Amino acid sequence: MDWLADTRTSYDTVASSYADYTRDLLAELPHMRAALGLFAAEVSGPVADVGCGPGAVTAHLHDLGADVSGIDLSPEMIALARRTYPGLRFEVGSMTDPLPGPVGGVIAWWSLIHVPDAVVPEVFAHFRSALLPDGLLALGFHVGNRTNRKTQGYGGHPMRVDVHLRQPATVAAWLREAGFRIEAQWVLEPDAEVPAGILFARRG
Repeated sequence: MDWLADTRTSYDTVASSYADYTRDLLAELPHMRAALGLFAAEVSGPVADVGCGPGAVTAHLHDLGADVSGIDLSPEMIALARRTYPGLRFEVGSMTDPLPGPVGGVIAWWSLIHVPDAVVPEVFAHFRSALLPDGLLALGFHVGNRTNRKTQGYGGHPMRVDVHLRQPATVAAWLREAGFRIEAQWVLEPDAEVPAGILFARRG
C-alpha cells in the first residue's frame, strides 16, 4: 500500500519536529484533556494507543492511571517515544494489521486521519477483534468533508500524506457497521476552520 509507505516515511522525516510541536499541546486544550480523562476513568484493562507518535498522549493517559502502551507505524516516532518515556511500552506496528490483544481499550487520537475511506472498515475490524467484550474505543479526528494533500510538515520537512476530514456521523456509521455501539459524539471548536471530532464507542 503506497499510502502506508508514504505515511511511514513522512513521519520518520518529521518525528523530532512533530514531537516539539505536540509536546505541550494538551496544556492548551482543556476540552481534549477532559475527553482523555473520561477515557482513562471509564476504560478497564490494558489500553492500546494506536498511532501514538512520540508518545505524549500515551504518557498523559499513563499519568491518569491507564495501563497503556503505544503503537506507531513510524520507527523514528517509536524510537523517540522510548527515549522520552523510558518507563512506558512502545512498539512499531500498523492499525492495518491485527492488534495485540485482548485489551480493554483502544485509542486512535488523530491517527485515523491518513487512512483511506476504503480501508477504515478493515481498521475498525482490527480494533474490535483486539477489544474485550464491552471494551472502549476512543477516536479523535479532523471534521470536514474533504481530503487535503500534505506535502510539507512540521519544521518545513517534506511529507507526502493525505489528510482525510470526515463528519462524525459518517465515522459513527462505520463504527456501527463494524459492531460497535456509540456512547458519545462531540465536536470541539465547531466554529474553527477545522473542528475536532471525538467519538467513544463500545464493542458490541
